[in-house]
Amino acid sequence: MGGIVDTRVDTDTGLAWVTVDNPPVNATSTAVRQGLLDAVTRVQGARLAILRCAGRTFIAGGDMREFDAPPQPPDLPDVVDAIEASATPFVAVMQGTVLGGGLEIAMGCAYRIAAPGTRFGLPEVTVGLIPGAGGTQRAPRLFGWDAAIDMACAGKLLSAQEAHARGALDAIADDPEAAARALVPEPRIPVSERPAPPPPDSARIAAHRRTLAARARGQTAPLQALDALLWATGPFREGQRKERALHLSLRASDQSRALRHAFFAERTVARPAVIRDRTPREIARIAVMGGGLMGAGIAAACLGAGYRVDLLERDAATAEAARDRVRGLIAGALRRGKIDQARHDAHCAALRTGVGIGHAAEADLAIEAVFEETATKRAAFAALAQVMAPDAILATNTSYLDPREIFAGIPAPDRCLGLHFFAPAHVMKLLEVVRLPETSAETLATAFALAGRLRKVAVLSGICDGFIGNRMLAAYRRAAEYMLADGALPEQIDGAMRAYGMAMGPFEAQDLSGLHIAEANRRRQDATRPARERYVTLSDQLCALGRTGQRAGKGWYAYAEGDRRPRVDPAVTALITDYSAAHGLPRRTHDAGEIQARLLAVLANEGARLVEEGIADSDAAVDMVKLHGYGFPRWRGGPLFAARQAGDATIRAALDALDAASPGSWVRAQRYR
Repeated sequence: MGGIVDTRVDTDTGLAWVTVDNPPVNATSTAVRQGLLDAVTRVQGARLAILRCAGRTFIAGGDMREFDAPPQPPDLPDVVDAIEASATPFVAVMQGTVLGGGLEIAMGCAYRIAAPGTRFGLPEVTVGLIPGAGGTQRAPRLFGWDAAIDMACAGKLLSAQEAHARGALDAIADDPEAAARALVPEPRIPVSERPAPPPPDSARIAAHRRTLAARARGQTAPLQALDALLWATGPFREGQRKERALHLSLRASDQSRALRHAFFAERTVARPAVIRDRTPREIARIAVMGGGLMGAGIAAACLGAGYRVDLLERDAATAEAARDRVRGLIAGALRRGKIDQARHDAHCAALRTGVGIGHAAEADLAIEAVFEETATKRAAFAALAQVMAPDAILATNTSYLDPREIFAGIPAPDRCLGLHFFAPAHVMKLLEVVRLPETSAETLATAFALAGRLRKVAVLSGICDGFIGNRMLAAYRRAAEYMLADGALPEQIDGAMRAYGMAMGPFEAQDLSGLHIAEANRRRQDATRPARERYVTLSDQLCALGRTGQRAGKGWYAYAEGDRRPRVDPAVTALITDYSAAHGLPRRTHDAGEIQARLLAVLANEGARLVEEGIADSDAAVDMVKLHGYGFPRWRGGPLFAARQAGDATIRAALDALDAASPGSWVRAQRYR
């Protein structure tokens, strides 16, 4: 696939127009790089070369489809250097996003003019890379150190106003092309020849390192980007050479491959085959039934996306509490600077709370978020179906229950589906879209369009206990508890998984969500649990003792009042060791590597089974669920990508060990047999 660069010189005005047209984001493919290099020759003799892009955005980065192959000439550093050295000065006319290689090209231009709303960044770190065409060497010289560190190390974007205030833009103009035509060129020192400002002192650099390391949770590129930026204190050419070498080496790294997999997988799962060429329905008003923590979060998310929301409760007191809960979330967004006062007021105005289901009559979509019990949910939808339009979409937010039972008897079942939000719903990015046998493609397309507007990553799921994410979570927790009974302790397992890159270990996470939730699911599964499957009762014992997690002040760990930091509790240690003794289980040491290998194998095996059973469309769907809903490290790509990196033989060996420790407790996926 080639890009197009059109070069036209107007001899009457002395202006040369260089237009990049490489949809959808004008990426710097090989053809675009060659076109730009050729353009530098063609514009010589003009008084000014105006570099612009067709479409909605300026150059928004490199073409990552090329990153798995050896680099093809011309290299982007040579293109940027040629633009910077051109006797005919270049002016970058920018709109949309100016990212990665696009910003490196813009920094090579003599002048930069942007439309209002344009944003700038060096987000290579988000795919495990650092800039590779002088970005880390020019950015401190043009934007200053603070902005350069934010962009290159944290992937933050700068607004046009911020860039202009830092002297990186010559102008912000409603008509940037007109502003470029009026420009009178004058001699300028190229950015690469400017001295870098004095770097932050060693204490600030050390603080940056600590912050980056804490956020990265094992990803290396943020700290490598900081190292590369500091090379800008020396000669430009030396720093540029070192930057390019590091960039190319990172392209071949496991972390960058994993992060690029995640980048493309997000786009793959957003458009499953079943909804292609289907037009989503228009949704203007959404009814949310149930205003507890989950319902309030769903309502806040929908308000944030510009929908009108009716929040329905059973009586006046709970309706008032639900309204206050949602308004509290909106106020929190205002305090954190996520929205301004005008948007805060608009969101509050778009919320209507009421008792019963009458207001739902006007809604295009109803999302149920009531108690997790089939009869309760069925009653909710029976009532909604009586007042809503016969084609209004009905969605259950169940985490584990079978939507076919919930929607049994509802007229027009093609409009019914599951929308499994994750708590807190106004923050978490994952949305499992659960398809019933009768769900229409139009209904699914509408759900995916809703997810896009909510800025969530939607993943299509079939029906099974727990769908994709919670079914995998149950297997993960089960394996972790087996290791407790056999000799490990919660803090050892949690520490090993944090070291692997997880946001939390399994026991910390369970304390956060509440042990009673998993207990209720276990009781529901008691009747169907295979007789040979090993069952460890430690969680049940904790629940019986009232140790249900953070809200109770104790669970797998102890918690001080007002402090969420988990503290090892000798009572839990004794409970675990007593359990092993009572069951005649010799306790042995599990090192971090073994813990990580076993738990990855469990996740990969269960994910592979979900794909084989058709519950998940693909490995990518499984990976995106775990990345966006369960804290799996993005830089590992997801459990199935990580398993491929580890190799099938490694996964089989870990599964063999699991089978030996707990015979009859695991069903192997075909790929790992």
